Amino acid sequence: MKTMTAVAALAACFSLGTAAPALAQAHDAHQEPGQAAGHGHRHADFESGRFHVRVDGPEHPVGDIILIPGLTSSPEIWDGLTDQLKGRYRVHRVHVQGFAGAPAEDNATGPVAAPVAEDLARYIAEQHLDKPVVIGHSMGGTISLMLAARHPDSVGKLMVVDMIPFMGAMFGPPGTTAESVAPIADQVYAGMSTSPREAYNAQATASINGMINTESLRAGPIHDMETSDQQVAASSFRELIATDLRPELSRIIAPTEVLYVKFNDARMTPEVTDAIYRMSYQGLTGVRLKRIDDSAHFIMLDQPAVFAAEVNAFLE
Repeated sequence: MKTMTAVAALAACFSLGTAAPALAQAHDAHQEPGQAAGHGHRHADFESGRFHVRVDGPEHPVGDIILIPGLTSSPEIWDGLTDQLKGRYRVHRVHVQGFAGAPAEDNATGPVAAPVAEDLARYIAEQHLDKPVVIGHSMGGTISLMLAARHPDSVGKLMVVDMIPFMGAMFGPPGTTAESVAPIADQVYAGMSTSPREAYNAQATASINGMINTESLRAGPIHDMETSDQQVAASSFRELIATDLRPELSRIIAPTEVLYVKFNDARMTPEVTDAIYRMSYQGLTGVRLKRIDDSAHFIMLDQPAVFAAEVNAFLE
């Protein structure tokens, strides 16, 4: 499909483009399980070297919602949504180790998304969550798809925010496969992991600026990137490029909605973007695709009211 070759031009902008979000609270990453933290949340009593979880909400909720942020993102990207939901739902905000001030721990080497998805399935089981709603942004969307496809009985509903199931398609010609794009993923990894930190930060900052239209909200995501582990980010991004989840979509049984924005490229019209998303998710029966206009990658920052309304409608 010719449109996919044009998307490859987005590689530089998307390459830390699954990145970022609100101001990291580095001290929060070191709290003991169950200890109260800012905004009144507590930390889940769960042992994992892949992530820790902030929990907000009533003792007897109407249901559980798991929120997974993207590459280098803090759980605080979900603050606005959490404030709206925590009166009724128990909200579990994932903080991936190595991102936004959290120590790398088990994510220091190797893949990140797939092991996080596996530990999330264990988290759901050990916390006795009954088919929670799972919402993932960007890399968090990839993790959500992995969780729903590989542990279909664990997820009640699934929402993916601005992520396609095979990001590697953006880096090659039509017919690109996970195998054929692996050398490019390796090159991107080498560049990201060995770049001097100052140059890395400068490139990532430019990328983040293109992912958030609301200029006043960019500082927090940039700080999160600056306090993230460069190696973990590089490994994660390599994994995203080289992972094709399209063959696994048919395993997902949870009702699924995908919110997305027009690709950040002048050549990518809304219609072309729509076509790419339809093609990317054609293996998922019943999926609802909805484009959100007047927003960049971080829909929850650029269009918070629209985003919250979409989430609330999805929860009904």
